[in-house]
Amino acid sequence: MNDLARYERRRRIMYGWMLLSPALILLSLFAFIPSAMTFWSSLFSRGTRRNPSEFVGAGNYDLLFADPTFSKVVVNNLIYAGVTIPVSIIIALAMALWANSKIPARGFVRTAFFTPTILPMIAAANIWLFFYTPGLGVLDQIGALFGFGSVNWLGRPETALWAVIIVTIWKEAGFFMIFYLAALQTIPPDLKEAADIEGASRWTYTRRIVLPLLMPTTIFVAVNALINSVKLIDHLFILTKGGPSDASKLVLYYIWELAFSYFDRPQAAALTVMVLAVLGITAAIKFIILDRRTHYQ
Repeated sequence: MNDLARYERRRRIMYGWMLLSPALILLSLFAFIPSAMTFWSSLFSRGTRRNPSEFVGAGNYDLLFADPTFSKVVVNNLIYAGVTIPVSIIIALAMALWANSKIPARGFVRTAFFTPTILPMIAAANIWLFFYTPGLGVLDQIGALFGFGSVNWLGRPETALWAVIIVTIWKEAGFFMIFYLAALQTIPPDLKEAADIEGASRWTYTRRIVLPLLMPTTIFVAVNALINSVKLIDHLFILTKGGPSDASKLVLYYIWELAFSYFDRPQAAALTVMVLAVLGITAAIKFIILDRRTHYQ
């Protein structure tokens, strides 16, 4: 009997590893191994023909912390994430609640909200470039009707980052709306009927019933918005190229610049490792803390 139990246990373990092996192989090839190689590269100096690469340990990290551009980029990305994440979520939730209600032409409203999502970020940036162009752009044309002068929205340090933030919110809110819309349609209608019988207002029903049930979706959307705030840089190549004076430069764009403009691969690797560490800590907080406090229907 013991031999049979051990055989059954080994069989289940082998079966489990067979199920996990495809995902494990893909993750190893495209995530774990590249991350380990990136970390290893960050421990060496930039090599040239005359001066070969040498092991410097944390030297590249020290250089980054001493670089004023790095500080500027980190602040820019914190502002970028701190604005785009909550605003995109709030707008997406409002659009989902509206698109889920009984309104005329509901299908058209949903399509209109979702349309920016299907556009490539390069195309979206070019559309907004038409809005932001000084003198000829739509914003300046509207401002001229009210007597305002021309504004170089993308060429001023005070407005460049905010102009990029608006493009991201416009692009991302419709994408997040789809998740909220799907979640709203899973809420049993009996809850709304019970709330109506109890005399609860629409705001009370939304705040006490709908929002708590949408919390898993909100966490999922927030994590995706956080990842997008780090990885979305396509529009920077069209709109500002990180300028002026690094006013709109974000972390991933700076990594690309270090690696392919300055050819400083070790520092780019060091900055990549730091970004991965921050995302890893965020994921741990999500799984360990937030998931335990979230109500799953």
